[in-house]
Amino acid sequence: MENKRKILTLCCLKKGGQILLGMKKRGFGAGRWNGFGGKVKTGENIEQAAIRETQEECGIEIIELEKTGIVNFKFEESPEILEVHLFNIKRFAGEPKESEEMEPRWFSYAEIPFDSMWPDDQFWLPLFLEGKKFKGYFLFNKEGSKVLQKKLEIINEI
Repeated sequence: MENKRKILTLCCLKKGGQILLGMKKRGFGAGRWNGFGGKVKTGENIEQAAIRETQEECGIEIIELEKTGIVNFKFEESPEILEVHLFNIKRFAGEPKESEEMEPRWFSYAEIPFDSMWPDDQFWLPLFLEGKKFKGYFLFNKEGSKVLQKKLEIINEI
């Protein structure tokens, strides 16, 4: 069976020893803290999708972003691969505000709620916080509650 690839974005904002995460209120990943992002629509590039999704989900306008990672996710028994392009929001305008989809909240690095996030976040998020670039692969069980396989490597450029 051939794997179908879906291109997605994920943006994280760090400022003064804190990271902005959003509690997903509906849809895929509901009930988990996550960065902001989603699907790339027809006619837009990956960066445009990252900017649009972040604005829709938490109301901030991205002025400058930097790609920091590409991670492929697969769920057991699913042919689909989720290719997620991770971005660091370097400059932005506006204040985070709640949307129908996400409730944003700042967390200090020491208080990141890994127990309420996707199980892969504990592996790659520390690299992101350190400013490293990386690529990886995670295989989840079909419920998405457990990492069955992982590969993560630091790279010089994306």
